[in-house]
Amino acid sequence: MSSDGPAQSSVVVSVNDVELACLTSPSIDDESLPLAFCLHGFPDSAHTWRLLMPRLEEAGFRVVAPFLRGYAPSSVPADGRYQIGAPALDVIGLHDYFGGDGNAVIIGHDWGAPITYTAASFEPDRWAKVVGMAVPPGAAFAASFLTSTDQLKKSWYMFFFQSGLADLVVPSNDLAFIDMLWNDWSPGYDAAADLALLKPSLRDPANLTAALGYYRAALGDGYVDPALGDIQSKAQDVPPQPLLYLHGMNDGGIGSEVAESARSMVTDNVTIEIIDGTGHFLHLEAPDVVNQRIVEFVS
Repeated sequence: MSSDGPAQSSVVVSVNDVELACLTSPSIDDESLPLAFCLHGFPDSAHTWRLLMPRLEEAGFRVVAPFLRGYAPSSVPADGRYQIGAPALDVIGLHDYFGGDGNAVIIGHDWGAPITYTAASFEPDRWAKVVGMAVPPGAAFAASFLTSTDQLKKSWYMFFFQSGLADLVVPSNDLAFIDMLWNDWSPGYDAAADLALLKPSLRDPANLTAALGYYRAALGDGYVDPALGDIQSKAQDVPPQPLLYLHGMNDGGIGSEVAESARSMVTDNVTIEIIDGTGHFLHLEAPDVVNQRIVEFVS
């Protein structure tokens, strides 16, 4: 697998009535190795892990990076479930499919971070270590809406996504809205290669509507399945495993002050580190620093 391009191996797995396309490391069938799951966020895809996956492989993990439900080439779920509990159950299903055990680790960025925390809190015996990036564990981000007008302004897009107008604006001019978000969130970073890889996951209107569905289930009138209540209740829990949280100092989407505020809201098992010179997509902006720190922690 090349360290400067997309992972070469892939598999499609059926879990919870959705087909999940997963990028995998070459050692994926070696069940003597522990699993590492890497969960992307918005607006992104599994290709965001293309620089981390080889490092995890070299460290002795077999790696799975799924395209989240609704993101092509994964299928759009017929049940329309995008609340945090649904993708969290998906990764638990993938853990079963790939023969995982309690030595597995789970890593999430952006939406992938709260999905990671939820899965790790709901079934803690599956995961040895947890890594989150760009959305802190616990209640810090939700609390920032009430305590920080600066963060409320940075989160404007979440409220815009509740409008049907977003379904027209976001896809126009080849998803130029997505280019804007990356530019705002990781200022100064040349994301051309990343945008070229992620846009096929969102170009189809059905996939874009699915991606917006995560925000609509969280903040608007999107479908919320009461049957997922037990796992959904874990969404703001701090997982009990050793947890490394990384945040970019220059993150234009969620300010670093939100990560700082999380220090007083988490337990002693959580290590919070702010990475200088990086924004929201810190694992791509400074892979030698960020990805090495992740590998050191999970190893």
